[in-house]
Amino acid sequence: MLKGHQSWIFPNRPVILSTGTVVGPDEGKGPIADDFDLVHDDLTMGQKTWEKAEKVLLEEAAQRALDNAGLTGGQIQFYLGGDLMNQIISNTFAARTLGMPYLGLFGACSTSMEGLALAAQLVDSGAAKHVMAGTCSHNCTAEKQFRYPTEYGSQKPPTAQYTVTGAGVAVLGTSGDGPVVTSATIGRIVDMGITDPFNMGAAMAPAAVDTIQAHLRDLDREPGYYDLIITGDLAEVGVNIARELFAKHKVPIEQTTYSDCGLLVYDREKQSVQAGGSGCGCSATVTYGHLLKRMKKGELKRILVVATGALLSPLSFQQGESIPCIAHAVSIESGGLYA
Repeated sequence: MLKGHQSWIFPNRPVILSTGTVVGPDEGKGPIADDFDLVHDDLTMGQKTWEKAEKVLLEEAAQRALDNAGLTGGQIQFYLGGDLMNQIISNTFAARTLGMPYLGLFGACSTSMEGLALAAQLVDSGAAKHVMAGTCSHNCTAEKQFRYPTEYGSQKPPTAQYTVTGAGVAVLGTSGDGPVVTSATIGRIVDMGITDPFNMGAAMAPAAVDTIQAHLRDLDREPGYYDLIITGDLAEVGVNIARELFAKHKVPIEQTTYSDCGLLVYDREKQSVQAGGSGCGCSATVTYGHLLKRMKKGELKRILVVATGALLSPLSFQQGESIPCIAHAVSIESGGLYA
């Protein structure tokens, strides 16, 4: 149901029945490694190419989510997913393996919450009983496509971010004992004219703040309504800019805890990840792994996850285009056994 200008509320409270998270070796050395379902000890996952390895990440996360829900693929009406690769090939080929009716999405690193919002809408409206939403990224595939191949060994500036190797998948249903999705805000494109692909945090921060403002306005809420408001992958540079924008626009973010998935997934003092994490797998694995486990423990009751995405391509960058950005927000609250 539409609420305000760009938000949905879900009166039937779709349930996150289960999740699956699979990550690579660097994420397995980070501070929240124990919250992931599976950690690979190498970046190839036994495959011949990085792209095939990324597909395996997603397939494994999807199977974990199905197993954790006690469901089969045949019980899922729709799979919604996307990634950073050209023509979202990681999800397309994984969907081929899964054999589910498939809706491909592209929101760059915002895809995790774009997919979750749409999945919740399908379940809440009665269009489906079970829906799966997932996304993935791989450090080596993203570097090769958007910047330089890993083998090239190019030096990166401190504003650069480190693409998460990981996949996160959620299964939503009409009823069950998991946390519930209560609302979502669909972001609009915000482009501040930034053209530097090594400064994604600065490019995406304004979009994140814009969506958070819209969410609070549409639902007539204060930041203190949530135990945690967390952005997707702004990392250190973007978080600092977001805090400045909150102050400029008089958003009392100090009412709650504000954090960022890109700052949680790695130990920046011990790991060479520049400003922090990014990639489709960043907010997906942190949310479906770490944050939902905190909810299950009762440490969090209400969270707002705001996944951010930079909608550039190698072609647009080569043609000198600036970087359009977007952010989608999803409100998740305790429900069932999580309450």
